[in-house]
Amino acid sequence: MNSMDLNTYKNPALRAIAAKVLEGEPVSTDDAMAMLTTADILELGTIADYVRTRINGPRAYYGVNMNLNYTNVCELRCPLCAYSRDAGDSDAYTLTLDQIEEKVRRAVSFGIDEVHIVGGLNPDLTLDYFLEMLRRIKRISGDLFVVAFTATEYDYFARRSNITLDELFRMMIDAGLGALPGGGAEIFSPDVRGVIAPKKISGARWLEVMQAAHRAGLKTNATMLFNHIESAGHIVDHLARLRDAQSQTGGFKAFVPLPFHRENTAIAEQRAGTGFDDIRIYATARVFLHNIPHIKGLWMYLGEKMAQVLLKFGVDDIGATYHYEKVVHAAGAQTPDFGSETHLRRLIENAGLMPVRTNASYGMA
Repeated sequence: MNSMDLNTYKNPALRAIAAKVLEGEPVSTDDAMAMLTTADILELGTIADYVRTRINGPRAYYGVNMNLNYTNVCELRCPLCAYSRDAGDSDAYTLTLDQIEEKVRRAVSFGIDEVHIVGGLNPDLTLDYFLEMLRRIKRISGDLFVVAFTATEYDYFARRSNITLDELFRMMIDAGLGALPGGGAEIFSPDVRGVIAPKKISGARWLEVMQAAHRAGLKTNATMLFNHIESAGHIVDHLARLRDAQSQTGGFKAFVPLPFHRENTAIAEQRAGTGFDDIRIYATARVFLHNIPHIKGLWMYLGEKMAQVLLKFGVDDIGATYHYEKVVHAAGAQTPDFGSETHLRRLIENAGLMPVRTNASYGMA
């Protein structure tokens, strides 16, 4: 394991944080604020890299998957979203089950082993559509791991079907659900959420849905959208709520900070994030979220080079191939809409780490 010599730290706040980490003591919210605002990036990086190595050794993960965005019709029309449409819009779409089956079969021929499914809140779709979607995917190949639907979608399904979340998750698991993505968390603060996603479920409800998934035995991701109108205090609050929830359920397997892409959205330019901002956020998350095993830095959101840099600042997973991704590209992402396995492995190897192919379960039962 890499080591930390406290005598090398010139920044007293970071030296104190490093001492806590060496003792296995959780850092405080004040410590998180110090990390998010420090100019001593390299010292912060040594702490984050130490934690990453202690948890995951020399391994860095990637996946070979496809994105299935089944509809862009959504009742919410969040200001932050460039992807959603009203039902009558000329570019609105909803995939039929046959179209979904065809896309998955084609992607299986590319060698995928995971399907990642998210979409809009489309009132024309019934619960049967989603259950049959999962069944058809599993019939194509029982080995496909299905990561499907955000907490926002599950809340919508349960309310419209007049069933409990516990009932809903049992039905989904029976149909083939393997895990949940972490989307819809955005920023938990009501003040910020009311601007960027005013009709979306609250942060508290998002946590309730995830805790119900954990009760059902499902592992989930957790996300955080940053670089819009949030402050460092909002980020610390978000991280603290996730850490508290994880201490109760242990069900979050990965934390995924998502840099906001504002092109084609209704969010006005508020602040221009920098590479240093990205580094501080991912490194702080790795140190603060001691009880969440993985930190994802998605190459498709960050760009390949920044994702590679972040492997030295706490990140242990750079995401997957993402064939057919639509959501972040609608908001102006300049990365390709898929990545090859060879390229992802090379990014990891060139950062001095050992690439490990996985799916959203990370091999967990």
